[in-house]
Amino acid sequence: MIKKQRLLSLDVFRGMTVIAMILVNNPGSWGKMYSPLKHAEWHGATPTDLIFPFFLFIVGVAIVFALGSRKQDSSQHNALLLKALKRGCILFLLGLFLHLFPSFDFANVRIFGVLQRIGIVYFVCAVLFIKTSPKTLKGIFAALLVGYWILMTWVPVPGIGPANLEKGTNLAAWIDLKVLTEAHVWKAAGTWDPEGLLSTIPAIATGIMGMFIGRILRKENVQPTEKVAQIFSYGLLATIAGLAWGLTFPINKALWTSSYVLYTGGIASMIFASLYFFIDVKGYKRGSRVFVAYGVNAMTVFFLSAIIAKAMNLIKVSMDGELVGSKTYLYKTFFSPYLSDYNASLAWAICFVMVFLAILWPMYRKNIIIKI
Repeated sequence: MIKKQRLLSLDVFRGMTVIAMILVNNPGSWGKMYSPLKHAEWHGATPTDLIFPFFLFIVGVAIVFALGSRKQDSSQHNALLLKALKRGCILFLLGLFLHLFPSFDFANVRIFGVLQRIGIVYFVCAVLFIKTSPKTLKGIFAALLVGYWILMTWVPVPGIGPANLEKGTNLAAWIDLKVLTEAHVWKAAGTWDPEGLLSTIPAIATGIMGMFIGRILRKENVQPTEKVAQIFSYGLLATIAGLAWGLTFPINKALWTSSYVLYTGGIASMIFASLYFFIDVKGYKRGSRVFVAYGVNAMTVFFLSAIIAKAMNLIKVSMDGELVGSKTYLYKTFFSPYLSDYNASLAWAICFVMVFLAILWPMYRKNIIIKI
């Protein structure tokens, strides 16, 4: 059931983020995508590179609201930690299932991925929130960013040479290849994983940034408009700091660099501050329910979108004398003949997103939330 005191702006932000994630993950043609819908080739960031860190930022904010009132009772800590571990494991296993489906080739399955990273970040951040003070958490946040910067820019890469930030030869890639082995990393790269082991360290810092913002929102005796000003100001400072650090430690999504954490977390803070101001403070809620419908079941729709996309390639249909996946059939029949290549690809992605609204809207109207 949807809670009466639910932070509507957070659900809207989560809904917007999962919609964007589904949109960029499901083009009609991977070779025909507008530049903003692609990840940066290496250094730098496009709008698409903001999506995943936004999700981890939202995880951090949500942890504060979900666990804040119960943290004060130390007798509940063990139960909370066990629940967080259970949820983290479920998310990790769901992500692993997505990589296994449909072949279930355990010998060559990619171990890490989007849901796996969300699960890890959620669990670690929940533990830190429950067991540390705000002051300690700030120290951990700084240590994660500075420590990762030192590892990536100062530590030589065994068998390769000096520290570097290039594809396949940096320290994070070396660790992925040694620990995960070539059989269990991202197949498109072959020798490293954008959601690998070492880069999970700064990803946790992204979740912590969300917790910082969540703490501001839960402050008592502080006017909502003052909270908005604080969050937006912190976001602006973080963005500037990320850009400045990026001059020497480039903003890079695949490496999840410390500058990328500050840059994306800063933008997330400013966007969230704006949503909070207009939706929760000023009460401008018209049109927000569509995003909330996606937001309250974000994990469910993300998981289903990945499964359905894969299943459509398994269902074969005869076309021009050969069997093709149902996605190819639908795309070439109803989209590509009538639109330019790039517009057809985008139109498919938009339709794919809208299909889920037909599923999520009745669920939202009936207050059905599938909790993971």
